[in-house]
Amino acid sequence: MDRLLPLFAVIALGLAVVFALDGWQQGTAERKAEQVHAARDRAVQALAARIEAERARFAEHAERAAVAASLAGDDRDAAGIAFARDWPDADVEMLSPDLSVAYSDPATFGFSKLALLEAALADNGLRAAVVKDGADLQFALAGPLLAEGAVRALAYVRLPLATLEFPATVPGNGYLALRQRAFTVRTAGDAGLAAYAESAAAPVGETGLRVAAAAPAAVSGYLGLGRLPEFVLAGALALAGIALLVGRRKVARRRGARREVASPTLAEALAQEPTGADAKPAAPGARPERPVSRGLVALDPGIFRAYDIRGVIGRSLDAGIARQIGQAIGTVMQEQGLREIVVGRDGRSSSPSLSDALIEGLRLAGRDVIDIGQAPTPVAYFAAYHLRTGSAVAVTGSHNPPDYNGFKIVLGAETLAGEAIADLHARIAGDALHTAETQGGLQFRNVADDYLNRIAGDVLLERPLRVVVDAGSGVAGAIAPRVLEAIGAEVEPLYCEVDGSFPHHHPDPSDPANLADLIENVKLQDADLGIAFDGDGDRLGVVTRRGDIVYPDHLLMLFAADVLERNPGAAVIYDVKCSGVLSGHILRSGGSPLMWKTGHSLVKAKMRETGAELAGEMSGHFFFKERWYGFDDGIYAAARLLEIIAAQDRAAEALFDELPQRVATPEIKVETPEGANHAFIERFREQAAFEGARVSTIDGVRADWPDGFGLIRASNTMPVLVLRFDAADAAALERIQSAFAEQIHALDPELALPF
Repeated sequence: MDRLLPLFAVIALGLAVVFALDGWQQGTAERKAEQVHAARDRAVQALAARIEAERARFAEHAERAAVAASLAGDDRDAAGIAFARDWPDADVEMLSPDLSVAYSDPATFGFSKLALLEAALADNGLRAAVVKDGADLQFALAGPLLAEGAVRALAYVRLPLATLEFPATVPGNGYLALRQRAFTVRTAGDAGLAAYAESAAAPVGETGLRVAAAAPAAVSGYLGLGRLPEFVLAGALALAGIALLVGRRKVARRRGARREVASPTLAEALAQEPTGADAKPAAPGARPERPVSRGLVALDPGIFRAYDIRGVIGRSLDAGIARQIGQAIGTVMQEQGLREIVVGRDGRSSSPSLSDALIEGLRLAGRDVIDIGQAPTPVAYFAAYHLRTGSAVAVTGSHNPPDYNGFKIVLGAETLAGEAIADLHARIAGDALHTAETQGGLQFRNVADDYLNRIAGDVLLERPLRVVVDAGSGVAGAIAPRVLEAIGAEVEPLYCEVDGSFPHHHPDPSDPANLADLIENVKLQDADLGIAFDGDGDRLGVVTRRGDIVYPDHLLMLFAADVLERNPGAAVIYDVKCSGVLSGHILRSGGSPLMWKTGHSLVKAKMRETGAELAGEMSGHFFFKERWYGFDDGIYAAARLLEIIAAQDRAAEALFDELPQRVATPEIKVETPEGANHAFIERFREQAAFEGARVSTIDGVRADWPDGFGLIRASNTMPVLVLRFDAADAAALERIQSAFAEQIHALDPELALPF
């Protein structure tokens, strides 16, 4: 046994070094985080002080006697000159309180500039913000000016963005960003950390600005130990190793004369070469082998889903993963002989950094990228056609919560799905990524006006309609109201300011709870219709003046009848969640109905296979090939709906009332553990038996009776089971739901169902 003492001593001392080194690394990471947070706090204090100084200067100049005298004489030009005196960096503009100049051409005047002035007028006080004024970002202040007790003008002060002083470097290899709502104004440090900065953001007083901060990833201690416990354990192991060596030497002295071969010293033990099956001792300071991490999070095969890539920021998706996805996409493009690709992104706070990393990966693979910036997903698809690239990636979390994000991918006019998505994961995991000798190019294009003009050139309302548009703070809010106004609608925007935190409600129009504000505003505005979009603008929701929700399968009935008038016999595709009466309605309208799997990528692939002119999903995706490009576009679908309604000399409700009426549920989502929903459906498919029903298993299990249907399927975007029921009357609906509940609880009695 004493012969093993040197080996035990080496192991103990080696582990002591390992734990000491890990504790030192943890301490280094903690110090870096402290440095970054201290830099953030200094930046916040400096910004708050500077903004307060500019506000005080504004107030001081507003009190000048010369300003009041000029305003009393209705001479705003003279008031502006007097106001700007001794303020060398300021560009001062005086506007009438009715903002007539702004409202006459708001696009040219500037929407963010107008919003700041409106806020100042509404508050009757001074407001400050970063605005896009012309082609540049500026720091601006706006406030009402009084003379003789009345507001005579609004003062707008434009200052250089450099007024908001911001550090050029960040200690501790960290990242800082000055942000206003979902927009990043200025940055410093490692941009690869941008997606993680929001969790450590600090507000700049009451200005609406904030400084977001991120430090390099903290080092996780072995066995979950913190820095101090690791140092204590390292000390204990070192003492144990020394004690073993001391004990071995005492034994050696006692047995020295009787031993033929001396036991090795510590130096000799370390110098010995292992032979045969001998285990190689760990080198001092070496870490045990760990799974390879690509970026700050490990590659998770679960984010590569059936028809897109989607994960949680900081847990399964970050800039490092995005860069590899970009290089994998570029590798596929290189093999297919594709050179150019469009990249657009939604309004989530993580989207800019993911987009930048994705673009870097694409360029590493030698692909030329056209960055269209912040844009709805259908605008990215449109750009692929308009700019003749045939390929596009939309960086978007769609309708998922703010901490989700992902990628929707089109290559060579084909949306990637299924095995093509899985192939990207295999390429990354197998390190089979192409790196070009020369990096691909990068150019920036704004295609918003091209998109608007293309739709306005195709759709024109026969009579004006008043609509309320709820974008749910998603990216569609930046363009959808403009598009609908361009075709002749009068638009009342609701939550159309892009904010990736979705402060008002979740941007998912398939959930009736998210339509409550829209319904209320349609009634208050006495509008003809309410339009809702999801987070990236590729899905549509509709409500009426009565407060009724018009479900997408009923909208598809309207669209089908309209398209089939010009294309008799054409195929119309619908997904498994749609009403059982939809098929008959398509047949009566002269079309060929085809039920297919849920999923925008899968539906588009089926459209190409069948040559269908139209398709729709219960989630609100609509695909027009007739007069459009065949991709899912909630904004274009809204335009086509308004075209149909405007062609009728009656209220929208009357048109919807003519459609077959059923008793139906919205999508019912039942949460499951991650990945468990698909396993449940496989088991359900094997045991499900519904007497008297025609059962389809192309996507989950759907059972159709003569008086209704029920469906259960696994979502491919969230860890939930999706159920939907549709029947001729309430009694039939209850019977079908009971039949499904019985089958579900036979497999999992604990699964909570809301019916």
